[in-house]
Amino acid sequence: MPQISTFYGIIILMNFTDHAPAHFHAWYNEYKALKDGVVRGEMPGRALKMILEWLDQHKEELMDNWEKAQKGDPLKKIEPLK
Repeated sequence: MPQISTFYGIIILMNFTDHAPAHFHAWYNEYKALKDGVVRGEMPGRALKMILEWLDQHKEELMDNWEKAQKGDPLKKIEPLK
């Protein structure tokens, strides 16, 4: 699963040819969650807040990567949360 961004110990990943709807995976220590229309999995509140802020800043880039992933094309790195 390619890593597309990392910030504050949070790793954002996206699978190639993964199931719909468009989503990404977030790992933080032993916590793992995925974000599509809703958050699925476990994530501490502070980490989740940062993930959602990052998502809001990079929606277009994430959708671009999702389309690349569905085709098996290389994914682009996305700037971390600042």
